[in-house]
Amino acid sequence: MRTVLVIDDNPAVGTALDLLFGLREIRVVTAQSPDEGLELLTRENIGLVLQDMNFTADTTSGEEGVALFRAIRARHPDLPIILLTAWTHLDIAVDLAKAGAADYLAKPWDDQKLLASVENLLELGASTREVSRLHEQRRKLQRDLEARYDLRGLVFGSEQLARVIELAGQVARADVPVLITGPNGAGKEKIAEIIQANSSVKAGPFVTLNCGALPTELIEAELFGADAGAYTGANKMREGKFEAADGGTLFLDEIGNLPPAGQMKLLRVLETGRFERLGSNRERQVKVRVISATNADLPTMIRDGRFREDLYYRLNTIQIDIPPLAERRDDVLPLARHFLRDNALAQGKRLSEEAESALYAHAWPGNVRELRNTLQRAALLARSDSIGAADLGLPVAPPSSAGNGGEEPDRIAIEAALERAGGVLAQAASELGLSRQALYRRLERLGIKRD
Repeated sequence: MRTVLVIDDNPAVGTALDLLFGLREIRVVTAQSPDEGLELLTRENIGLVLQDMNFTADTTSGEEGVALFRAIRARHPDLPIILLTAWTHLDIAVDLAKAGAADYLAKPWDDQKLLASVENLLELGASTREVSRLHEQRRKLQRDLEARYDLRGLVFGSEQLARVIELAGQVARADVPVLITGPNGAGKEKIAEIIQANSSVKAGPFVTLNCGALPTELIEAELFGADAGAYTGANKMREGKFEAADGGTLFLDEIGNLPPAGQMKLLRVLETGRFERLGSNRERQVKVRVISATNADLPTMIRDGRFREDLYYRLNTIQIDIPPLAERRDDVLPLARHFLRDNALAQGKRLSEEAESALYAHAWPGNVRELRNTLQRAALLARSDSIGAADLGLPVAPPSSAGNGGEEPDRIAIEAALERAGGVLAQAASELGLSRQALYRRLERLGIKRD
């Protein structure tokens, strides 16, 4: 059952709130002192606290309420707290609200406004607890993966990438070719490194070749090597990637760019382990684990006659699909913080709340590569230790009529949201897509007064 703790030295307040909340099937427990309230928090499953600001007779400084608020926040950082005060001047309550208090209401309170605030916060609190539970599950899964596999420093937070890592770890010890698919910049090479690091040939070399970065006439020489004089400009013998990767792993990125002649020779190597250097008639034998990657639609290329079907089935004994960053948003902020820590230009800079919101909302068509470049640029251009949303240089979506579709709700949008929420700041902040602290800062900056 939903439970609210009322901490107020006046028993009549607890009685009145018990009657009010009972109409909504909200259970009320009461405490008449800060110590009693803190003790109840250790025994009861409390969803929200309503606390007074003064507990000693003839005291109006609010210091007792501030101390109580800080004590609750230290023990229960996610528990919503509503401040009840009979003051004419609410400066301290406003300061505490900026520090994380869910709301503040003057005595005597408006029953409907209080009910709306409590209902909203209890609902948000339940959602927050569910989110926390899911986050803890993900952290446990991450710790488990880190304990079982060498992740090569991979940073992630999403369930989608956790499933990719699990599959990569499972197939690592199987001596079969692996095809990794996914958009450019999604992290295909990092997954290939993880497969190598957990394979039976982890002590061997890990050699990479980007098949899309070389002229067609040079790809075969890169793969298989060439004797001196094999082609114009070949003045000396050239060792190919297969020879370099003997006893280890060869990672072929952008495999869809391999020309037909190269496809045929690659198929033969995969089938026999034998190949010839360009310009040579001597066969060479190697033992290489091949991992390939592509962002191309290979089945469509096969239908169009641009990729060999027999090679395709040789390459993807196991296929691992990496989703784009837009489909695994829980990776965005862990990666962004990692890129800042790893960047010498950052020099202790941190992301503001607005910057993190902008990062999370962006579609990331360039995936992880775009995110890394964005953080490098922001670290260089930010003029303070706090990186703002504007420093990221991301496109800003136009605000919707409700004011919550853009990055920075304007005065009209905020006042409209407050009116719809009946003055309940937590509810208005949720509608605007802001935290309560962010909404308080906007109210202060725009000079919007709250009744």
